[in-house]
Amino acid sequence: MTRGSGLTTAVFVARQPIFHRAKNVHGYELLFRSGRENRYDGTDDDACTLDVIATSFSAIGLDELTAGQRGFINFTRSLLLQDVADLLPPDQVTVEVLENIEADDDVVAACKRLKDGGYTLALDDFVLVDPNHRLLELADIVKIDFAATPSEERKRVAEFLNGRKIRALAEKVETDEEFQEAEASGYTYFQGYFFAKPTIHEGKDVSANNLARLRLLEQMNRPEISVEEIEGIIKQDVALTYKLLRFINSAWFGLRHKISSIRHALVWLGPKEVRKWFALVSLRDMGTDKPNELFLRAMTRAKMGESIAPASAMREQASELFLMGMFSLMDAILDMPMSEVLTKLPLDDQIKTALLGGSCPFRWVHDLIGAYERGNWDTFSEHANQLHLDENVVPPIFNESIRWANQACACASDSPDDAEDG
Repeated sequence: MTRGSGLTTAVFVARQPIFHRAKNVHGYELLFRSGRENRYDGTDDDACTLDVIATSFSAIGLDELTAGQRGFINFTRSLLLQDVADLLPPDQVTVEVLENIEADDDVVAACKRLKDGGYTLALDDFVLVDPNHRLLELADIVKIDFAATPSEERKRVAEFLNGRKIRALAEKVETDEEFQEAEASGYTYFQGYFFAKPTIHEGKDVSANNLARLRLLEQMNRPEISVEEIEGIIKQDVALTYKLLRFINSAWFGLRHKISSIRHALVWLGPKEVRKWFALVSLRDMGTDKPNELFLRAMTRAKMGESIAPASAMREQASELFLMGMFSLMDAILDMPMSEVLTKLPLDDQIKTALLGGSCPFRWVHDLIGAYERGNWDTFSEHANQLHLDENVVPPIFNESIRWANQACACASDSPDDAEDG
């Protein structure tokens, strides 16, 4: 939905990843706010849930929003009793029962109907006060607020749930140390932003391969670089040549005639787009041991920054905002402090200032995107005001950026092993 004539409203939908133990994405919790008011105040949960359902399955498409994984959607008591979840496919959603819902006869009956219909049920923010809680018999997943639960209690709760064949989900996991603790304690799923934080090892330096790629990035982003020089850089690496030709001949572009040379690809895409592609592939190559979600997040940020530029009077900085988003998670990819990473990257001074937390318009865009990602709607509104940005242009930008990132990530992941013969 988009706000226009006053008869329709913008719906702001963000998503937070939920991981398996191997740090593969199991699904996304959908975080949302209705555009009926400038800020969502939490007083109309039913309307917001209905909005996110409508948006997820029509304006965006759940497959795009969750990259084919499960969507976790919060349900209030009244929506459970109205059987609203029956509108959703049971193999694509997890029904999340909010912690403030009393497990009376009507609620238990509604949850039992969902279970009988093949739905997965999750209890939100569970506290082990009543081990005989009536909904535990129906729950597939129970979410534990890891940050709010005392350390000695975290393992006991997981053991209790595992003993009842219920999968424990640790939420608000913000560091790799917390992830490791939760994993060792027996949790099955993990929610939070631990995957986007670097694991700093004292004395660690960039590997030779990554340093070589950073140097190529430096050459590729020189303002005066020529098409011939770009061609020469790509030709140095057989795998890069393959990936570029595979990329441009993919279904994404839908070309009628095959492009078979680097020069032809450069002419067709243009040097600016080739630089973006090179940065994207470089990130993937430098973080082969990292979760795919990290690259999806970086690519989504890059596309959002580029698309926000013209709407925020920063049209001339669209390319720089793309690079800022692309490199905003480089510390997590290389497991190094951002200050050290930036000494090795030839980026615009405003990009470096923004990535180091300094105040400038680039940082406002960076923080606006971060607030939208997390569903921190008040903070998002504050940054939109700083940028004189109409908030309602951002939801479609976010949706399109996710779509683009999913496609770009798939193309960038192509390798000779994935190619079809001929």
